Formats: sequence, C-alpha cells, structure tokens
Amino acid sequence: MSKRNDELQRVADRTFGWSRLTGDQRAAMEHVVAGHDVLVVLPTGAGKSAIYQVPTVLTEGPTLVVSPLLALQQDQVESIEDTRAPDAVAVNSAQRASEREEAWRAVREGEAEYLFLAPEQLANEETVERLAGIGIGLFVVDEAHCVSAWGHDFRPDYLRVGHVIARLGHPTVIALTATAALPVRRDIVERLGLREHREVIASFDRPNLHLTVVTALDDDAKRREVVARTRELDADPVTHGGLVYVATRKDAESYAEALSGEGMRAEAYHAGMRKADRERVHERFLADDLDVVVATSAFGMGIDKPDVRYVLHASAPESLDSYYQQVGRAGRDGEPAVVELHYRPEDLNLQRFLTAAKAPEDALAQVAKAVERHDGPVKPADLKAEVDVSPVKRTRAVNLLEEAGALATTEKGRLEYLDEDTRPAEAVERAVEVAETRQQLVRSRIEMMRGYAETTDCRRRFLLGYFGEPLPRRCGNCDTCDAGTAEDSLSESEEFPVSSTVRHAEWGPGVVVSSDQDELTVLFEEVGYKTLALQVVRDRELLHVVGAG
Repeated sequence: MSKRNDELQRVADRTFGWSRLTGDQRAAMEHVVAGHDVLVVLPTGAGKSAIYQVPTVLTEGPTLVVSPLLALQQDQVESIEDTRAPDAVAVNSAQRASEREEAWRAVREGEAEYLFLAPEQLANEETVERLAGIGIGLFVVDEAHCVSAWGHDFRPDYLRVGHVIARLGHPTVIALTATAALPVRRDIVERLGLREHREVIASFDRPNLHLTVVTALDDDAKRREVVARTRELDADPVTHGGLVYVATRKDAESYAEALSGEGMRAEAYHAGMRKADRERVHERFLADDLDVVVATSAFGMGIDKPDVRYVLHASAPESLDSYYQQVGRAGRDGEPAVVELHYRPEDLNLQRFLTAAKAPEDALAQVAKAVERHDGPVKPADLKAEVDVSPVKRTRAVNLLEEAGALATTEKGRLEYLDEDTRPAEAVERAVEVAETRQQLVRSRIEMMRGYAETTDCRRRFLLGYFGEPLPRRCGNCDTCDAGTAEDSLSESEEFPVSSTVRHAEWGPGVVVSSDQDELTVLFEEVGYKTLALQVVRDRELLHVVGAG
C-alpha cells in the first residue's frame, strides 16, 4: 500500500471508523488528493460519500456538496456529526434566516468544513458571492447524472453548477452518481467542465438479482397477477419484504388498497402525499413495520434498505436508466432477490404521454425579449419581474436558450445574448428545436425499454449492454436463461467497438453503446437510441467511425 493510501486509510479509520476502504473508494480518493477532477459511478450503498469526506480532512478549504434533496443533505450532516470529522452544515430554504446565517458563519470562520446546498440555490447571486469569498477546496456534485440531458433524471437547476464551478476558480471537482451510461458520463464531464479528469466506474452487474419479465394480455389480468405475485413473494420468508413500482399516483393508491385487502401491511408513496406522510411511510419501511411499499418514482434517492427481497414493476418505466436505479434497491446486502417487470406493450403509450413535454414557447419568447431589452448582461433573478411564468418554466427557458446558443452565462453569472443579430423569434425557434431533439431521445429510451421487455436473449446482457458493459456469456440468473432461449454472446465488433464515436449520413454523430457480431446500439445526438443490424450497416456503409471515446 502506498504512503498516500496509508494516510487515506488512517484518516478513514481514526476519523470515521471505517476500518477498510474498498478499492474503488481508495482509487477515487487518491485522484482527489492529487488534485484531479474525478467522475465516480458506484452503486448506492457503495460508500460514495466517503470519497469526499475523507479527502476533506487532508485538503485545504471547506468542501461544498451540491445535493438535490433536503433529506439527503440532513442524512449526510447527521452521519458526519457521528464521527470525529470537522463539523458539517446545510443551508437551505427550510431554515430560518438566523439558522442560515449561523451556518455561513461557521463555514467562513473554519468551524465547519462541509457545506451542503441544493442546486437551485446556485442561481442566487448572493450565494455564489459568499462561496467565492470562502475559498472552496472541494466541489462535490451529488447525483451528478441530473446535469445530463441524456440522463433519465435531468434537472434544469443542475445546469447552473458548471458556471459556478468556473466562477469559483475551478476547485477540485468530484462528480458522484449511481447510474450513468456512457453518453451520460460524457455529458457530465462536458457540462461540469471537468479538467484532465479521472473516472472510477464500478460494474453495473448485480448478479444476485434474478431478472424476469411477465407479459400480460390486458390491464385487469396484469393487476390481478401483480397482487397475487406480491402476496406469494411476501408469504415466503426467503423473499419477504419488498417494493412495487407503479406509473401513477392513482395506481399507487389502488394497489396499496388491494394488497391491504389481502392482509398485507401495505402503504402507498407518491409526490402528491404530504411530506409528513411520506416520511412516516419511509420510516415504517426501514423499521420493517411494512411488508410492501407501492410507490411511484418519487420513492427514489436516499432510500437505502439493504434487505429488500423483491422489486416488482406493475408498469414499465420510461427508461432502462430509471428501471436499473429502481431495481437496484433490491438485494443490497448481496443476498438473492427477485426483480420482475409486469409488462403490457400498451403501457409504454402511457410513458410516452407522461414524458411528453412541449417547449415552453411563451416562456422562451418572454425570456429572450427580456434579455434583449437590457443593454448589458442581466442577472437571472432580475428576470422574475419581467417574465410572467413559473420559476420552473423560466429556468427551463433560460437553459433551452443557452443550449440553442442564443444566450450565454458570463463569468459573473449573468445572462447575455451571444449574437446581437439574433432576434428573439429566431432564438425561440432554435430553442424549440433543442427541446424537440430531447423529446426524440426520450422516445428512443422508451423503445429501449421495450427491447428489454421483449428480448428472448439474456436479459441481464441486454441491460448491461445499455450501460456499455459487455457480458460475453449468458448470466444464468434471468428468465430467458432459465427458459433456454438465451445464447452466449458473440464477441464485440472490431469495426464498431463500444464507446467509439460514429457518424450516420442522416442521423449525424453518435456513440456506440453496445456491439457484437450481429448488431450494435448507437445513441445518436439528434434521434436518440437506434439498434442496427451489423450486416446492413456494412452492406449500405451506414456508419463511419470518426474517433474513439
């Protein structure tokens, strides 16, 4: 073990009580203390927070952690308080003004070395100025996949993060996520402006999860099957205790009611519930006071229970990214767990409806005209008085206009027109095109979800291939392997290896996500995911490799 490794392990042990760091944790920490930006993709429960907590003790300046949920922030603050590490504070909208001022003072005077903020706070000019005056040592972006338009959980507020990193003089950046396919990783690097960065990417494989898809002929039959299967799994001590994911709040309520009627301790969980009720369900679930939680995707970040024995989906989610994140809540203790998707092709029509988001043309026009009216750069906050739309629509409009190349953010965080000759109507038109391209990507992700549900080949290989991880042999732990329809994989295509950049005459540039001797899947920037027969690609010369990742 190197001297630096010795020091990291010593701090981990004496300060935090961690007697043994994993290889991935040590590798990431070594990059950080050497001053490198680092992108870390590790499954939930693998100890990502240690990757910034330990180096903070060994580096100058406080650590800023940008985290999307107040509950996650509070959990991290409390976990640090239980150690010998320096103090941690959070600054958020739920606090009184006096509490926020006290937190800022503690960081400014060196009493606290960890500061937690939500991404939307970085749009506040005063907040950024305070951060600049503090001298941030490490800049941590938690749930970093939220910064990527390629990702399943894209959040417009995260787009400000890269600008703030630059304004703070680019301290060492740590981007953390549990789910990021290759194109998402590339997008994170670009949007955060990572410099000569290093990457620590764990395997996406969870071999202890048995993957199954159950196809239903109609909705009533599917509902009966989900209830019966949940009851069956929960009655077995080996598979007792799990989650059922649904597409809508109404389904969460109806399934929870049906399961309660079968004598199970079942509760619904969705974003329409009061915060206190959601917290009560969460606490009961962690305390084993519930048999099953029926949840929408709102039951996501921050849910860490190691002994979930099954995860059933009563409807297909909108992407394999979401599906992987949700099924990853099963079997975190390494013991066997059951993962089942109850699938009806028509359910994907619902996902198309739920994910359809037209460009906010009115908001785009108002923002473009407001910025144009100003002689010089304008603070984003100043647009409130001039743009009569919700904060969410205003933020989305600003981001779309930036992505369309009509607006830019200056070093001081203000907005300005990039080209004075571009009239607001032209800017809006370009921004609408950006939004439509994103919708094309969303639709293509739904089709990849269909591909997973309908494949007769090894289901685990399909899922891992989506994340750019080849699996040469059948996994032996999914329904298609059990049925004998799966075959050992052919070797990767030498012409179009995974992560290579290619160009299609009509669809433009793309990245090879998975490939073998029969077919390859490419994520194109303009049209999303496409799966192509390799022989057709050869015969028609459809693709040309233009570089490697």
